[in-house]
Amino acid sequence: MRAEILSLADDIKQSAGLLRRHLDWDTSYARLQELNHLSEQPDFWNDAEKAQKLMRERTDLDDRLSSLVRIEKDLEETLELAELGEADGDESIVDEAQGALARLKDEVVERQFEALFSGEADNNDTYIEINSGAGGTESQDWANMLLRMYTRWGERHRFKVELIDFTDGETAGIKSATILLKGNKAYGWAKVESGVHRLVRISPYDSNARRHTSFASVWVYPVIDDSINIEINESDCRIDTYRASGAGGQHVNRTDSAVRITHMPSGIVVACQQDRSQHKNRATAWAMLKARLYEAELKKREEAAMATHAGKTDIGWGHQIRSYVLQPYQMVKDTRTGYTSGTPGDVLDGDLDDFMKAALAQRVYGGGPDAVEDID
Repeated sequence: MRAEILSLADDIKQSAGLLRRHLDWDTSYARLQELNHLSEQPDFWNDAEKAQKLMRERTDLDDRLSSLVRIEKDLEETLELAELGEADGDESIVDEAQGALARLKDEVVERQFEALFSGEADNNDTYIEINSGAGGTESQDWANMLLRMYTRWGERHRFKVELIDFTDGETAGIKSATILLKGNKAYGWAKVESGVHRLVRISPYDSNARRHTSFASVWVYPVIDDSINIEINESDCRIDTYRASGAGGQHVNRTDSAVRITHMPSGIVVACQQDRSQHKNRATAWAMLKARLYEAELKKREEAAMATHAGKTDIGWGHQIRSYVLQPYQMVKDTRTGYTSGTPGDVLDGDLDDFMKAALAQRVYGGGPDAVEDID
């Protein structure tokens, strides 16, 4: 059989196997049978909201299972067609089979890409919070570079980018900032960016032109809707108001309109100075706190499922998820997946998709940056 056909078939088999493993076939099939049974009960639609949610789950699960069965069946039948064509010496049939396999590979790759965004909140908008590490001006300038990087990345995806909170650095850069990205799968993409980011460069603030290492942390959490109930005891929270400051223009205020909420049991702190109205900033800050607590619960579930530690760590050595090296050579390397880019300027200008895909593939399928091939 043609080498091209064998290569395509091997790629499809591998991809289908990864999808089957990700689906946890036996568990998913049992759940689909359960949902089918529930939908046939006479009182199923008594609670319309619950019924719609279950039907969406059923439709999605049925689509993923049936598409995988069809892909595996099409692969088997197409290989049989290729064998018949070769046995009969009919090159047109072999060419037809090869074309069908190429289209099947495109489909299974698309299915793999969709599987990267199968998390509970992956379709939601997202907050990205950036905090400078120890190191004063150097780290604060680095935090500002990250803010620009994620803003540019959001714009590349045509997300709406809103600045929610912003605290200036003492000399340059920022101490912290929070942006809101609005768009389909914003959280699904960005969730893998949580962690410590490390920069190595010749400092523009060092008159002796020495190399410096700076750290900043990124924390990503999804916007949640009213259907997700997060209970917060207000007595567990401290609410502070202060004068907004930041990037100028609409972000400058002469009244104590900015709001900061500290959730004392968890230590989570959120702040908002987006609006001139303290009332609106307070409402946004409460929504952010609920989102942070929800994201913490998602992390807890993921840790239990993967038996790995994934949490907020110190902003410093040994905890970084990615290193951006500008001197003495040029490289960006993700320490989780091993994925590397030799063009840090492009990365810092928002070219992050390949890093995110590699990290998402590692979460979904395991392995390094090649766990999912050719996902575009």
